[in-house]
Amino acid sequence: MKKRGPRFSEMSPPARAVTIVIGAVQIGLFLAANLDITRRPAAEIRGASKARWRLICLLNTIGPLSYFRWGRIKPAADGAPGGTVAAPARDA
Repeated sequence: MKKRGPRFSEMSPPARAVTIVIGAVQIGLFLAANLDITRRPAAEIRGASKARWRLICLLNTIGPLSYFRWGRIKPAADGAPGGTVAAPARDA
């Protein structure tokens, strides 16, 4: 049987701090993604259903980051769902 890494109580204080920060970031991303999925209309979620994006968000940090990058559709400028908003033109 392979030995696993050290228990939390056996870690050095810096290793404990890093573990807590990484865990807090993962939990924060998960909660933010699920809150956004809950509040966003289904028409503004790309591809998969809301339930499928919630399952994808369970994949550590990759899931919520994937949702924020590829899962959301920006609303149209007139507020209608399903559009994307173009960046304003820069003055030359």
